[in-house]
Amino acid sequence: MELLTHRKFKNGRLMPWGKGTVVTGAKGLVYLCGNTATAENYDPAGKRGGGFPGDAAAQWRAILANIKSDLEELGSAIDYLIRLTFFIKGPFPDGGVLSSPNFRLDVLDEFFAENCPKHCSYNNPPPSEVIGVAALAQADILVEIVAVAALPD
Repeated sequence: MELLTHRKFKNGRLMPWGKGTVVTGAKGLVYLCGNTATAENYDPAGKRGGGFPGDAAAQWRAILANIKSDLEELGSAIDYLIRLTFFIKGPFPDGGVLSSPNFRLDVLDEFFAENCPKHCSYNNPPPSEVIGVAALAQADILVEIVAVAALPD
């Protein structure tokens, strides 16, 4: 299997997301559900339990650890990520999602520097999108991340 992520440049400057990833020879793809940092007692069907009470950085760390674990359980790994979607709860002080204190590129880079340096924003990360939202499943959930990865042959 081969993954080739093409870098995205604007006016000669490297952007913190990839242009696209071409996957060849993979056995398949793994589409993860949206990951949040919910507490162990969270029961959405019974409307009981709660979201993760930590700050945005703590939620990012928990979600990224969940994604890593989920991918490994399903036969893939973060090395094979081909797409990330970030849903960020406001506020948006400067009008854009990147200005939200809940958007933590620093934590994302910290995680990838430790676990998969090729995906750091200053290296060659997978394509992604950042979407601002007014609310997520529970009031204290600040971020949700959806991941897609290749399934190695």
